[in-house]
Amino acid sequence: MLTSIQSPSKISLEEFLLIPETKPASEYVDGQIYQKSMPQGKHSTLQTRFGNRINQVGEPQKLAFAFSELRCTFGGRSIVPDIAVFEWSRILLNANGEIENRFKIVPDWTIEILLPDQNPTRVINNILFCLNHGAKLGWLIDPEEKLVLVFKPQQQPEGKEGEDILPVLDVLSDLQLSADDLFGLLSFN
Repeated sequence: MLTSIQSPSKISLEEFLLIPETKPASEYVDGQIYQKSMPQGKHSTLQTRFGNRINQVGEPQKLAFAFSELRCTFGGRSIVPDIAVFEWSRILLNANGEIENRFKIVPDWTIEILLPDQNPTRVINNILFCLNHGAKLGWLIDPEEKLVLVFKPQQQPEGKEGEDILPVLDVLSDLQLSADDLFGLLSFN
């Protein structure tokens, strides 16, 4: 769930970026600050295991990399997707080839994992915002319903479940999995 942190007036993005980071992270949307909810077991497990799965495919061949809880600031917003995936050529590096701390670009693929008490509207709004600013793909994962809503630019969202194959970034075509495979990551048997 995202909760609004009330302030007497709207603040600028620049002012927001000067505020110390919170745990869980806060996001800046249209002059308001919203704090994300603390992840729970299913959320945390999917975030970790699926992010690792993406990196097992994407990192060795320098195709893409998945970041957990990476602040992305672009288009007047500062959001923290549960998983932000960047194609390798778009990963921000400094002159020494080390990762930059601040990402002021939209992820290629934004992934959000719904918590049981979370209202999906604001989360979907962030996914759509990413798509409208150049993201190639967005997922809203609902672990309770075992459903993935897939968002693509200029298309209606699609629900994927069971044996439905989940679309991924073109550069990650070797990452083939169904909705059942994704939710199988929750099992510890």
